[in-house]
Amino acid sequence: MLGLRTTAYIVKDLPQAKAWYTKAFKTEPYFDESFYVGFNIQGYELGLMPEGEEAKPKGENVLSYWGVEDIQEEFNRLLELGATIHEEPTNVGGELMVCSVKDPWNNIIGLIYNPYFKLTE
Repeated sequence: MLGLRTTAYIVKDLPQAKAWYTKAFKTEPYFDESFYVGFNIQGYELGLMPEGEEAKPKGENVLSYWGVEDIQEEFNRLLELGATIHEEPTNVGGELMVCSVKDPWNNIIGLIYNPYFKLTE
């Protein structure tokens, strides 16, 4: 295993989602096609894919957490952009904090403040 490479979200309106995620993650996509929009988030892939003809239920069985420096600030900023609360910021031990929001297409975006995690090469 090489570690996490991509988290992809299924959205009903790809152009609208592209605009929302550009603001939410403060970066422009590096790949932009009608079938997939890709963002490079500090070396990790955030992908957007259009929903098919038949909407599939959004699950809560897998969560991806995006690292942040200030969890409350980022949580509040995403809410201001139109996300809704999924889980309030919560201390899960030591300095470790997690929370999550739902984007306007009901996908869950997890945020984590984890000063203990260090990338390895």
